[in-house]
Formats: sequence, structure tokens, C-alpha cells
Amino acid sequence: MQKLMVFCAAFFVLTIAASAQTGQKFFTRDGKVKFDATVSASIEKVEALSNSATCVLDASNGNFQWAVLIKGFKFEKSLMQEHFNENYMESDKYPKATFLGKITNIADVNLAKDGTYNALVSGQMTIHGITKDITANGALTVSGGKVKVNAGFNLKLADYNISIPSMVSDKVAKEVKILVDATLEPKQ
Repeated sequence: MQKLMVFCAAFFVLTIAASAQTGQKFFTRDGKVKFDATVSASIEKVEALSNSATCVLDASNGNFQWAVLIKGFKFEKSLMQEHFNENYMESDKYPKATFLGKITNIADVNLAKDGTYNALVSGQMTIHGITKDITANGALTVSGGKVKVNAGFNLKLADYNISIPSMVSDKVAKEVKILVDATLEPKQ
């Protein structure tokens, strides 16, 4: 009887660990996405942060889905935010940016075991009504059943049909730096 109880307990623990890797989904609604379009010679920063990005990660296949509302990006200066939404991003017409992709090296990532793993993510980014293939390197840190995601990559504004008026073109970088930081929890 005691052997049966030990076997059942071990089976239960292994089943939970296996389901965390195979069928578990991880989720957040408060991921951080920061972009920086500051020109190195400029005094004025052109950067904004959104604290409300949504992300779902499927542990069974490495599929990633991200969405961030364009109006969710906050700037230090309200006038800059207004121009960003109305003139550059046309956020009423294109209200969100999305990424649909996958961790291409998911076999090297154990989402059921604490640790930090390098991740290569590939997929399609849609911004301003334009969809482009992108690939980015990042890190996944698994701790206490949660997955922390950190990644950085660059995007060219012209690739997404985002034009900058000539009178401010020397103050806005043509290629922006994107930083992603989110902690995903098991989806119930």
C-alpha cells in the first residue's frame, strides 16, 4: 500500500511537470513594450512605453501571440504622444500592433524547469496595416512556474509605411529599437 501511494504521488508530480511543458499556456495583460526612436545627435528623446501588452505562449509548440494598443504608448511630452497617434501611427485607423510567431528552438527550452533559456523567435509583425516577417533573439527565465520574457530588436519605419515629415525627420530615427519585457503566468 505504501509503495502504491509513493507511485501515485510520483505519477502526480510527473504529470503536472509534463503538462506544464506540453499543454500549458502562459499569459499576461501587462507586458511592457518600449520603443526608442531617438536620433543619437538629438537632445530630445523620442521614446514611449506601453505597460499593457497582451501575450500568450503555448508551451506545447512554442507559439507566441502578442498585441499592444498603439494608444497605450505613453510619452513624456503629451504633444509628442498626440503627433505619434494622429500623424505617424494613425492609431484610430490602425489601433494595435501584433506579433504572431513561434519560438523556433522550443526543444531547447524547458518551461517546466527553472532556469534561463536563449530563445529564437520568428514570426509576423503587423504594424500600421503592414505585415512583415521578423526574427529576434531573446531570453526566457522560468522561475516558480512563471515565464519572464526579455527581447530586443530593431524595426525600420519605412518597412511599415510610417513616414516622418521632413521638418522633424532629423529628430526621429529611421530605425527604432524595441524592447519587450513581460512575466507570463500559467493560464487558468
